[in-house]
Amino acid sequence: MARILAIDYGKIRTGLAVTDEMQIIASGLTTVNTKELITFLKDYLSKEQVELFLVGEPKQMDNTPSESEALIIPFLVKLENTFPNVPIKRVDERFTSKMATQTLIDSGLKKKQRQNKALLDEVSATIILQSYLYNQ
Repeated sequence: MARILAIDYGKIRTGLAVTDEMQIIASGLTTVNTKELITFLKDYLSKEQVELFLVGEPKQMDNTPSESEALIIPFLVKLENTFPNVPIKRVDERFTSKMATQTLIDSGLKKKQRQNKALLDEVSATIILQSYLYNQ
């Protein structure tokens, strides 16, 4: 089996998480400067097999797309054109930032450490991936 890679796309930073090859465990991979995301993914996929991209889908409480969806659409086109053999699925990412913050609190990190937005983005991507695995 190949890995599943989750993407919590952001205007400045993008959090990434990945499964193990058996697709059982979701782990944070890293946070990448969004401008360097495609380059990072090309390098990663040259070393690892990825069978699916999960991309967070930001929605409002009434289920309509959030404003940041407009930033994600061009990225999805570029992702699909760059990796035509890797399917893309969208996953509702409502509350992932709040859940990620609570996870960091529960893990005992000090307030200064919890303010690390890169870590928050990586944990958010992990939560997106874990929710997908749980619902499969």
